[in-house]
Amino acid sequence: MAFDIEMIKKVYEGMPSRIEAARKTLNRPLTLAEKILYSHLDKHTDLRDYPRGSSYVDFNPDRVAMQDATAQMALLQFMQAGRPKVAVPSTVHCDHLITAKAGAKTDLEFANKESKEVFDFLGSVSNKYGIGFWKPGAGIIHQVVLENYAFPGGMMIGTDSHTVNAGGLGMLAIGVGGADACDVMAGLPWELKMPKLIGVKLTGKLNGWSSAKDVILKVAGILTVKGGTDKIIEYFGEGAQSLSCTGKGTICNMGAEVGATTSTFGYDDSMSRYLKATGRADVAALADTVKAHLTGDAEVYANPSKYFDEVIEINLSQLEPHVNGPFTPDLATPISKLKEVAEANGWPMKIEAGLIGSCTNSSYEDISRAVSLAKQVSAKGLKAKAEFMINPGSEQIRYTIERDGFLKVFDEVGAVVFTNACGPCIGMWDRVGAEKKEKNTIVHSFNRNFAKRADGNPNTYAFVTSPELVTALAIAGTLSFNPLTDTLINAQGEAVKLDEPTGDELPSKGFAVEDAGYQAPALDGSQVKVLVEPTSKRLQLLDPFAAWEGVDLKNLKLLIKAKGKCTTDHISMAGPWLKFRGHLDNISDNMLIGAVNAFNEKTDSVKNQLTGLYDSVPKVQRSYKAQGIGSIVVGDENYGEGSSREHAAMEPRHLGVRVVLVKSFARIHETNLKKQGMLGVTFANAADYDKIKEDDTIDILGLTSFTPSVPLTLVLNHADGTKEEFKVNHSYNAQQIEWFKAGGALNIIRANVKA
Repeated sequence: MAFDIEMIKKVYEGMPSRIEAARKTLNRPLTLAEKILYSHLDKHTDLRDYPRGSSYVDFNPDRVAMQDATAQMALLQFMQAGRPKVAVPSTVHCDHLITAKAGAKTDLEFANKESKEVFDFLGSVSNKYGIGFWKPGAGIIHQVVLENYAFPGGMMIGTDSHTVNAGGLGMLAIGVGGADACDVMAGLPWELKMPKLIGVKLTGKLNGWSSAKDVILKVAGILTVKGGTDKIIEYFGEGAQSLSCTGKGTICNMGAEVGATTSTFGYDDSMSRYLKATGRADVAALADTVKAHLTGDAEVYANPSKYFDEVIEINLSQLEPHVNGPFTPDLATPISKLKEVAEANGWPMKIEAGLIGSCTNSSYEDISRAVSLAKQVSAKGLKAKAEFMINPGSEQIRYTIERDGFLKVFDEVGAVVFTNACGPCIGMWDRVGAEKKEKNTIVHSFNRNFAKRADGNPNTYAFVTSPELVTALAIAGTLSFNPLTDTLINAQGEAVKLDEPTGDELPSKGFAVEDAGYQAPALDGSQVKVLVEPTSKRLQLLDPFAAWEGVDLKNLKLLIKAKGKCTTDHISMAGPWLKFRGHLDNISDNMLIGAVNAFNEKTDSVKNQLTGLYDSVPKVQRSYKAQGIGSIVVGDENYGEGSSREHAAMEPRHLGVRVVLVKSFARIHETNLKKQGMLGVTFANAADYDKIKEDDTIDILGLTSFTPSVPLTLVLNHADGTKEEFKVNHSYNAQQIEWFKAGGALNIIRANVKA
């Protein structure tokens, strides 16, 4: 029987009447996204037609998932809420804190020693509060969720931006910060701005070298990294139904790279097959009883432009394989143009490494198609020119592909199999030679390729593509190779051409696993002790943030004016810093060290207005904090793009930053700032960004009458004694203003529990 089957039954029992009521209230057919949203409205929320892109609405998600890096802070916050047990089914997955270096066995043993304190903490907290715990080596959170917990028509949140992967099984699965997860685990409603809707109509059918990955690589090129912000992408059409369930998951997974709130597909036969193959025939049977409610209404798909805010159409039969990058996942290049574009841009042509797997592409289908190419290396007398590495998505996948002989094939081409964990995808790759910062090229089937993301080297040119193309390009060793048209010279001097990849959607012998790595929580956790050593360098109990003083914020020092792309990786790096995700003060030493200072074009070098000297961003901010001086961070477009990590909001809050002013925010980061009691505002006129000078002291006026939709006033006090002022906008609603006043949403939860 599936996990939480009674919860799923309850969702399906209430779904038909809720959807019918919504259809009558809105007086029109509904998209799938709308059906799931309106059937998950909080019971205290009025049923009405909420304007998309502006209305904040309360929902009741069905479940919560957390990975180990973000779970630490989420659960440290939950421990403050005063609840004895989580209110909804919740899980923790240990997948981020495992460094990829030598291979699965050695790396996992090292991680279990290095991070034992953190794993023990997460295991004990999970045991105490009724949370399912997936041990290190069990697999990557999103693959494990797809295999065990995702179900059509459900709504879940997760403390990782790629939670959206579960859309492959017809969910609305949304990435959030730990404070949002804390709310839901505490039994409170979850607030979301009603998303706009993008409809993507897929026609035709994939063939040859093209894969589901190419659909989202194409979409990323169309929408760019911020084109999906505050929007849900809903895929439909005959082409959508022709895709495998895990292929759908890949597409939804990388929806995070265009900033989408989430992505989803309607329930179909491929989802039913996947549920049955993963031991959840009971869920498939339940879904079949409400099948009509698990997809958009026929009228919507017949006339999509009438019901979606934007419509994109892609013919899968004509879709060419793509390679996206470097340094951004939306720079899309068809494989036929790659050589030309790479040479024109001076990208390093030699490929040093090819990596497949991760939460994006580690399904049985992905691995089997890659294996079909790896088999050709020996069969055609070839030798792989680049290093080749694999991150299986789960122990179930790893065990199954070992049983079916796939790992033996990879071993024969010299591949290294890493632990069932994120590894290089999240920057946990101890790559030999990366410290030299040499210019080089890698190709991978991951989702993100920001500078320094995989190996910490700013000069690693990382390209995102399908597992099939990664394998082919790793064999060829050059970006100039197009496997659709080009040949390779084998050991005998013969010109040989790679055959098109083939593979099975699901294992013909079924999935198998000896120990999936799951630990069920205690039925009664009241006697379970959770210990955090006061001297720990990895874990630190949280103190509540201070409430707003009740006055306007004046005499704020400019900490940094960030130029260009400033993702959560730039604000709070991963990689070696992951070990401090449970210790707010220690991890705050990485705050904004990756951001480019607009005044000197350097990273981690800002002017200390108290001394006139340049120093690292955290050190300058700590000096301001020691003097009781607040500060402001200024940023560019789509500030906070990327991972959901709330540390990027908590670190500035902890160190005394009071305001973040940018041209525009990424959705999750803006919410994280609000949850932590920070003031996040945007330029009313983007050109005002240029008015801010390095030695400015800044005032924010209008907070004593802080009101939704009413701009605030910012005053620049220049070093020469002159002043300038201009309006700044905000998106705070009445509830979020209360978070700001209380010093954070958690302070309100705690007060309500005590009351």
